[in-house]
Amino acid sequence: MKIAIVGTGYVGLVTGTCFSEMGVDVTCVDVMESKIENLKKGVIPIYEPGLEELVHRNFNAGRLKFTTSLASCLDDVEVVFSAVGTPPDEDGSADLRYVLEVARGIGQNMKKYVLVVTKSTVPVGTAQKVRVAIQEELDKRNVCIEFDVASNPEFLKEGDAVDDFMKPDRVVVGVESEKAKAIMERLYKPFMMNNYRLIFTDVPSAEMIKYAANSMLATRISFMNDIANLCERVGANVDNVRKGMGADSRIGSRFLYAGCGYGGSCFPKDVKALVHTGIQNGYHMQVIEAVEAVNEKQKSIVFDKLLKAFGGNLQDKIVAMWGLSFKPETDDMREAPALVVIEKLLQAGAIVKVFDPVAMEETERRIGKKVIYCKDMYEAVIDADAIALMTEWKQFRMPSWAIIRKAMKNFVVVDGRNIYDGEELKELGFTYSRIGQK
Repeated sequence: MKIAIVGTGYVGLVTGTCFSEMGVDVTCVDVMESKIENLKKGVIPIYEPGLEELVHRNFNAGRLKFTTSLASCLDDVEVVFSAVGTPPDEDGSADLRYVLEVARGIGQNMKKYVLVVTKSTVPVGTAQKVRVAIQEELDKRNVCIEFDVASNPEFLKEGDAVDDFMKPDRVVVGVESEKAKAIMERLYKPFMMNNYRLIFTDVPSAEMIKYAANSMLATRISFMNDIANLCERVGANVDNVRKGMGADSRIGSRFLYAGCGYGGSCFPKDVKALVHTGIQNGYHMQVIEAVEAVNEKQKSIVFDKLLKAFGGNLQDKIVAMWGLSFKPETDDMREAPALVVIEKLLQAGAIVKVFDPVAMEETERRIGKKVIYCKDMYEAVIDADAIALMTEWKQFRMPSWAIIRKAMKNFVVVDGRNIYDGEELKELGFTYSRIGQK
């Protein structure tokens, strides 16, 4: 089976590489010549554990190809996945220009049946717009060629994306015809050998599932952060509250951890897009609007705690920031709480020293030399007045606090991810604060 994937970002590259690992002949398409040339040389544009090895293996085996021209491979493929970006517009809506560009390109060049599958996260109704865009181009050419449009949203977790694709807990596919259903069933069959997890729906439902799922997870996070902030004020411990809540089988324990807010490429964008979809259709998603508001406020909580620790004056204070990416096992800085805290610290006159295992280059690309980049977590704390933990990388879990205390000037620790034992740190002479506990 031969397929094309348009877009070699996070979703497109993982999708294409994993399909090729199962024996599918995959051509990945991207308009950026530099990115395609680098991929041919084995240079991977994203950090994702396990991905680089798979790309090299399948490229060398000839199952994974890279090109800048969709037209050059369109005649050979049965399925085209659209995995281009859908960045948020100023009003929060998803920008569909790249999705529709791909659709028009297919309509301009197709000569036989093709199944067009939207892999990008898109609002309900996008598939219909894709269908219209393709048909318009066919009409301009005065040709009649059969095609199908389907929706196949991704549910990949950054840092665990390869495993998620290879062993999915579900695969959602929205289709309009039995032919499209049969093709998608055949394509995903190698991933379903031990447990059939394909869920076929109508197209609008498939489009809605992704937004609804991500917004539900974001809701749990914002809810717990709201609870955590109240816990601090009433003298409760949010970790104890979480355990008691999570023991209820109706609630469960996942996504109940308080912290300094969510970020990344999915939750913020998808929550905003769902809110906008509601407004477009005359309905205010009141719960989801509150989720977004709580999260935006939560991103400043580490800064607020640092400000409080120093009596409202951070001028010339040196803050060591551990972790920059929005979560561990990725270099993704999109909507990362660390960016908000850095900006606020700099505005308050603080000096910021940073370390992240993989996101240093991406951070420098985004904010330049505004902060001091350190080679490891211990260099960052030299002469520091405070430590701000922003990302719970494994290597931050058990630091040598005795060494750290000798290196620091003042001994403030703000734990934005609740991974440390506060009593232990207080015994060592640190002023410690976390989310959801006095």
